[in-house]
Amino acid sequence: MSDRRATRWVLLRGLTRGAAHWGDFAQRLDAALPLPEPALAIDLPGNGTRHRERSPARVDAMVEALRASLHAAKGRPPYRVVAMSLGAMVAIEWARRRPGEIESAALINTSLRPFSPPWQRLRPAAFARLLGLLLRGADARAWERAILALTTRQAPAGTLERWIALREAQPVGRANALRQLLAAARFRAPTDAPAARLLLLASARDALVDPRCSQALQAAWRLEADRRHEHAGAGHDLPLDDAAWVIERLRALDR
Repeated sequence: MSDRRATRWVLLRGLTRGAAHWGDFAQRLDAALPLPEPALAIDLPGNGTRHRERSPARVDAMVEALRASLHAAKGRPPYRVVAMSLGAMVAIEWARRRPGEIESAALINTSLRPFSPPWQRLRPAAFARLLGLLLRGADARAWERAILALTTRQAPAGTLERWIALREAQPVGRANALRQLLAAARFRAPTDAPAARLLLLASARDALVDPRCSQALQAAWRLEADRRHEHAGAGHDLPLDDAAWVIERLRALDR
């Protein structure tokens, strides 16, 4: 881990989600836990403002795309990373490949081979529903209504309409979604924890990923008890359901 202080927060979303899906989380994070440069939410290829690009089918290629984006934005490592789901896999591989570039990483509702079985990494009912939507080419409203039901428990009013507008403006193609699923399925985490301060955040009511995945990761990487926290009422999209709770847990990265 670098001896230099982190310059900014980097925010990474999960499967088919773009930077805009963070809502006002970056602004709230900067207000509560400011760093020298403002927080930066990144779009990976195939998502958000980059929805016309081809999504990599491997997490290591996503890491290099992310680093290129930060270079273009004149980012200066080390960073503090907040990453969800597939984004957390990208953060882990980034920390493994470039250990001096990440000071700390908060991993939200992620699931990793070889520490958890497939039926915990993606709950079978959720997988069947997502696959059905992909195969039949569901319209923006049907897709986002299903995603909202699967990923949130206490989302702010107006979230569905905002997400529908985002999907219509920045549609993620079926092929890109399948490549992202493939990247997540084939990613294998390192046996030892990356050289960064780690924080695991999970949601007890996550309908996509079993919170036992975070428990297994804590045990495998021998993280101390205060490095994992579980929200009793939130869903998979924990920053949306309770941003204040997430930000309060991020204060632990200073301790």
